[in-house]
Amino acid sequence: MSLREVHLIGGTRPEAVKLAPVVLAFREAGLLAPVMLAGGQHPAMVTQALAAFGLAPDITLTVERATGTRAEPLTAMIQQLDELWSVRTPAAVIVQGDTTTSLAGALAAFWRRIPVVHLEAGLRSGDLASPFPEEDNRRLVAQVTALHLAPTPLAAMNLLDERIPASDVLVTGNTVVDAALAVAARKLPYQNPVVAAARAAGANRLLLLTAHRRESWGEPLDRILGAVRELIARYPDIDVVLPSHPHPAVRARVDAVLAGVERVTVTDPLPYPDLTRLLSEAYLVLTDSGGIQQAAPSFGVPALVLRDVTERAESLHAGRATLVGSDPAALLAEASALLDSPARRDAMTAGGNPYGDGRAAARTAQATAALLGLAPSPEAMPVPSAARIGTQA
Repeated sequence: MSLREVHLIGGTRPEAVKLAPVVLAFREAGLLAPVMLAGGQHPAMVTQALAAFGLAPDITLTVERATGTRAEPLTAMIQQLDELWSVRTPAAVIVQGDTTTSLAGALAAFWRRIPVVHLEAGLRSGDLASPFPEEDNRRLVAQVTALHLAPTPLAAMNLLDERIPASDVLVTGNTVVDAALAVAARKLPYQNPVVAAARAAGANRLLLLTAHRRESWGEPLDRILGAVRELIARYPDIDVVLPSHPHPAVRARVDAVLAGVERVTVTDPLPYPDLTRLLSEAYLVLTDSGGIQQAAPSFGVPALVLRDVTERAESLHAGRATLVGSDPAALLAEASALLDSPARRDAMTAGGNPYGDGRAAARTAQATAALLGLAPSPEAMPVPSAARIGTQA
């Protein structure tokens, strides 16, 4: 007898990275058949990210962009998903995070009365304008979700504060930790020749810089890049690698400040294995990426978070990361303190990773099977506090 299908949908590279370990966990469990859908936001990047795990999309949505509005991909994906699920109805749909793809998948599934499982549920900044529109997306997804898989106890508490029943919430850890640990363990050579050459050239300390969020574009990015250029001038023993956002305006600003600067390598977006290896080798990471902020503690790498507000506060509370925004003075002061004191740097990440233990994908697969009556509910991710928030009854 064929297994019932569970459809996982991701439209961006971070979504694909976080969903890939879940697909593999479903296959290993053998209770449900995972079907990976590439949404219409960045299908080529989804395919590239999945390939790092030996996976490929089973179904790819096509979104024709004519107006460039946010409504355009949302409505196109909802329509295509509704048509698909009218003839190929899964037992459950898993959406990840807070993108347009996540919202489209959640709404289309809910309207078809298909249970929605929300991976990385419960993140909240408390500000609908930051990040925009992600904060709104994840709050809307929560309203139609049957099973909320929170990455941390704090995320679970956010959901409980919104009167989500505790029986519908499970703390799993974040699957980005699973993904990063699995890929880093393979110790793959760099695919990007420019990065490979830069890393082979010497034994300098590595600073990894990523700034891709729209809120960082323009003047904030200029301030960040200027501060990084100052760090390069101050410290002759550091190298900087910056995988730039592909948007022409962003790349132009990056090149205007850093192109040709000695010990700076600017590249196009990197394959996930290259990015993970860079993170694992970094002395310090400067980032506005949630995924990198969550994976960094697993490699003992402190993060300076280039945002004014972050919904991923656990690493801040644990002392694994520091919020500096785009303030050059704060960025220079915090980075210099860590560069001047290796002991301070090492102490910052000595306590492990608050975002996961590498078993989030297995918990996700079992929790989804439990929702459908196919397995017992898993235990929540162990946490230091006595109460294990959100364990299913």
